[in-house]
Amino acid sequence: MKTHSEVVIIGGGVIGAAIAYYTSKLGFEVTVIEKKELASGTSSRCDGNILAIDKDPGFDSEMSLHSQKLVHELSGELPSEFEYRAPGSILVCETEEEMMAAEKWVDRQNKTGVPMRLLDREDIRQDSVYFADDLLGGLECPSDSTVNPYLLTYALFEGAQKFGARIVKNTEVRSVNKVLADDVFHVSTSNGDFTAKKVVNAGGIWAPKLAEMVGLELPIQPRKGHIIVASRNLPIGLRKVMEFGYLLSKFGGERKVDAETEKYGVALVFEPTVSQNFLIGSSRQFVGFDTKVDMDVVHCIARRAVRFYPKLKEMNFIRAYAGLRPWTPDHLPVISHVEEVPGYYIAAGHEGDGISLAAVTGKLISEMIEGREKTIIPVEPLRHDRFTPSFTLKH
Repeated sequence: MKTHSEVVIIGGGVIGAAIAYYTSKLGFEVTVIEKKELASGTSSRCDGNILAIDKDPGFDSEMSLHSQKLVHELSGELPSEFEYRAPGSILVCETEEEMMAAEKWVDRQNKTGVPMRLLDREDIRQDSVYFADDLLGGLECPSDSTVNPYLLTYALFEGAQKFGARIVKNTEVRSVNKVLADDVFHVSTSNGDFTAKKVVNAGGIWAPKLAEMVGLELPIQPRKGHIIVASRNLPIGLRKVMEFGYLLSKFGGERKVDAETEKYGVALVFEPTVSQNFLIGSSRQFVGFDTKVDMDVVHCIARRAVRFYPKLKEMNFIRAYAGLRPWTPDHLPVISHVEEVPGYYIAAGHEGDGISLAAVTGKLISEMIEGREKTIIPVEPLRHDRFTPSFTLKH
């Protein structure tokens, strides 16, 4: 097996897949190194939404709109389908306070170019007759889409391989060293050594460990989230639905909920799938690297879902799973070149937006590797050193 390439990407999740696809499409020789199987980490323990509705208005939502356009293009150019649909999504409100906040949210988003509209009680009842009667309304983002995260990851890797990318699985990276004399990275693994002119850290929750190998500290922490899978025996809904309180849970705001719901960071997320099941979430917890399903959290999610959709109590529970999302303090990912280690790039810290922002992340990193001055989105807000700088060059 040839061990030298122009670009080595560490990480076989959806972020690594998107980077591999767009970079190899530009003609670069790419090798992907994955510790286990492809899509075996966060990308296999999540839902599959490409959302703008839950993004902070401005740069955050701009990224999402670009990603939505790219995923739409990918649905026509990748060799395999990935259950792409674009039905839009809605946020529903419980209280007058949330309705007022929703009106402001819609106004802010519209001013930044995100298509959203306010919904009243009749609007949401037209969307689904199964909503609880006391819900007051909400808001809609018609551009939002959904995919199967497994299939998207594999389709991107399949596309990358058609452009010549090599994928090395079940191979753990043990060290990364930049040899200044020949301007080449040496990547030592459990399956031999690899060399490359450029290295991309797409390690997700493990990105900080990989960054330490070149003397860099990354403020990325694992944030646990649960999802319930239920069988569909009633047409409860045809598109993504979240409660408005999800925004507060995501960004750390105060909510008027019971102590257990607050403790586990539970907020309604409801997603119908192509396979005729429902994905129901969500929760947010800092519990280290624990991925064991906590039935107390599952019960809390179920109760919250029934509050918005009373008919869900008649649905059959199939299974539940938990995954770890790579969280950053400002809720934006790190997509950056590290000037202190020329040729080293980071693409991590997407938290629950990895599927949503994978395409724009892959495109941006490929353009940075190509050396473009004007990239698909600005790079400054995503730099690794926007946090308190803590860099020690490894010798």
